[in-house]
Amino acid sequence: MARDQLYGVTTTRRVHNILDALGCVPVTSMDRNDENDGQPARIPQQRSSVPSFLFLIFMLFILTNHTGDEFLARNHYQDALQSLNYQLSNFTAWLNGTESNFIMPDRNAAATPLVGSFMSFGSRLNPQWASYFSNVTGFAHGKIDFFNITPPSLASATFPWRAHAETFMGDTNMTELVSHFGSWNWTGSDKISWSIMDRAPISVKGVTEKIAMVHGRIDVRNPATSDDMKLDFEGVHFLTNGSIYGFAEPTGRHIDIRYIPTFVPEAFQSDTARTIEPELMSRVNKVKDMIDAGVIDQESTNGESQGGCGFSVYAQISPSEIPVKDMEDLEDELQKPTGRWTVKRPPLMLNGVLLSRECGILYNLHDAEGLRSQLFFRKVATYAGISAFVYLVQLLLLSRQVDRSRTPAGLSRVSLWTFLTQSIVDSVSFAGHITFAIIANGRPSLSLVAPAFVACVLFAFESQHAILINQVQAPEDAVAPPPPRPVQQEPSLPSQAVPTPTTAPPRPTGPTFLSLLLRHIRSDPQARICRYSGVVVSTSDVPPGLGMFFFLTFIVRVIVTPSLALVFVASMYSLFWLPQIVRSVKKGRSSALTAEYLIGTSLCRLFHALYFLTCPKNVLDVEPRRWMWYLAMFIFLQVAVILLQQRLGPAFFLPKRFAHAQAYDYHPALPLSTTDLEASGESLGDCAICMEAIHTEDEKQLEQVTGGLLRNVGARRSYSLAPCQHLFHTECLEKWLAIKNICPHCRRPLPPL
Repeated sequence: MARDQLYGVTTTRRVHNILDALGCVPVTSMDRNDENDGQPARIPQQRSSVPSFLFLIFMLFILTNHTGDEFLARNHYQDALQSLNYQLSNFTAWLNGTESNFIMPDRNAAATPLVGSFMSFGSRLNPQWASYFSNVTGFAHGKIDFFNITPPSLASATFPWRAHAETFMGDTNMTELVSHFGSWNWTGSDKISWSIMDRAPISVKGVTEKIAMVHGRIDVRNPATSDDMKLDFEGVHFLTNGSIYGFAEPTGRHIDIRYIPTFVPEAFQSDTARTIEPELMSRVNKVKDMIDAGVIDQESTNGESQGGCGFSVYAQISPSEIPVKDMEDLEDELQKPTGRWTVKRPPLMLNGVLLSRECGILYNLHDAEGLRSQLFFRKVATYAGISAFVYLVQLLLLSRQVDRSRTPAGLSRVSLWTFLTQSIVDSVSFAGHITFAIIANGRPSLSLVAPAFVACVLFAFESQHAILINQVQAPEDAVAPPPPRPVQQEPSLPSQAVPTPTTAPPRPTGPTFLSLLLRHIRSDPQARICRYSGVVVSTSDVPPGLGMFFFLTFIVRVIVTPSLALVFVASMYSLFWLPQIVRSVKKGRSSALTAEYLIGTSLCRLFHALYFLTCPKNVLDVEPRRWMWYLAMFIFLQVAVILLQQRLGPAFFLPKRFAHAQAYDYHPALPLSTTDLEASGESLGDCAICMEAIHTEDEKQLEQVTGGLLRNVGARRSYSLAPCQHLFHTECLEKWLAIKNICPHCRRPLPPL
């Protein structure tokens, strides 16, 4: 007892001495008593407060420090405010007729007849019979025709508007004109997407016309590369005749709205100029409020000009045969829905011309169809509801299929790659819907969360089921190691003994750090889950984090790259059921997939693909692809093959020399056992599961089998011999394989029975 106390005191003293030397613990009273053996007690030193103070100062600096980007953005806002104030003061002085530095450029007289050769400008309508759309906020999509109006091209042209184009271009410097083109293929563009934000008209003193300021963005598409040239748009909308005039400049290039009056008809120049003045005032006040509130948008200040060509935009809204009063009621119901009856909404059609003098380009926009923002939001919400319902149906079909094939016997008859492919498609669908919700940034965002959530749940269930399938099929597909060969000892010679040289025993070498790390990665269950989730880009020797990184990178690239997304859809949809057909032929067994799951899942999967790739008016405005119909037929052809495999055999469509699948024979001819003396009748031995004797004539089976030859067949099928040479009743082995597919004795994998 005394020795234990002495040992404990000594150990405690050593620990406290070490910690005290490191400065980790203060000196306690016990230490003082132990160390006061004739020596003065040591006074603990207090830690200096200077490091703590410096640490607090550093944390405050990190929390309150403004990055360089924000500092530059704030300076950019201040410069923009100063520029707007300068523009406003000069423009106001020019309107009032006082001294000003602003000069309105002269009109190009040839622009109006040149544009009039492609479109007709609107006129005032009888309000009792027809009207124009008073608000065009929304999206417009239409095809464009390219015309080269440079002087060299016009010299050999025979267009009826050639004279107007030559007058419009005038003495153009071809060297500067070519430098404006940049790398964009202007001749290959055939479609534009126009997002328009139409503001409510305001009453301005001295203005008789109803004029509304409009802005937005025009995307010029190149079908060869699927790229867009983005143009910022600023203009005015005349509500009385449905005409739109404005500028379109590459993103990052400043648009001076004070020059818009040079494009409008001469009769509306004064009213347009007076409408622009309050717009400049509102922009000045907006920038002031943002600077005072500290709201600095760094992204909006980092945009650099892409170069390229600037355009003057002329557009005309097609009139509708609806009185002005009914059109106003329709607009009120669209803005604030109450459920009251309104006239049928007419289509919003646009025609226009994009004219660039600095590049010698003319785009003719014809029959562009517009969609109001509220209608687009309703369209997105409708799509989200239908999509969520489709995913719920898929989830129900998957749960029913999992319940029917959850046993090892059922899991061994389905393909792992079938469920892995579907899980990858659902992961991309989840990321795509979330990205769409973020881009929508409004009321449709909440509705798009529903299909994204159900797709995520479906991805989790499919991944979990794929992991379970792999756990069941891995022992079955594994190649058993060959049995060790017996070591043959050579006979020793009785003659003289040969002396053997003595060598030093080898030094034991332990596993290296790299081998331990790889062993942990292979054996960790979480690592296996990560590998199965990223099975397309990962192998068993690749770290799970790296595999998941490549997998997520691939998903992001699929979402943001249209061409890659089409390749992904075509490849993944082609591999839904093809691996199942191959596995059934290879293993010589039909699949465990029900017709309900095959047909229902195929229809649900094709819903999204057919909607986006065959419907011309989908929410993402994706161009229809004719090959999608062939892909749908190929998918249903695979479904038909799987169903026929269950009726006609797994290899019914192959020649006979390829149709034979090598399967293990559980019923070889065996001799009778002579060691089991307690067994009554002819016995082959004891069953390794129920431990009862296996008779050659099973009474239960002979009741179903009659006849001389069939009697012998029935006797042979009453037993089953595993590859590991363990003997079972066939009925016992069938019940065991319904639970596990390994031998109950030696745990070796068993082939299907």
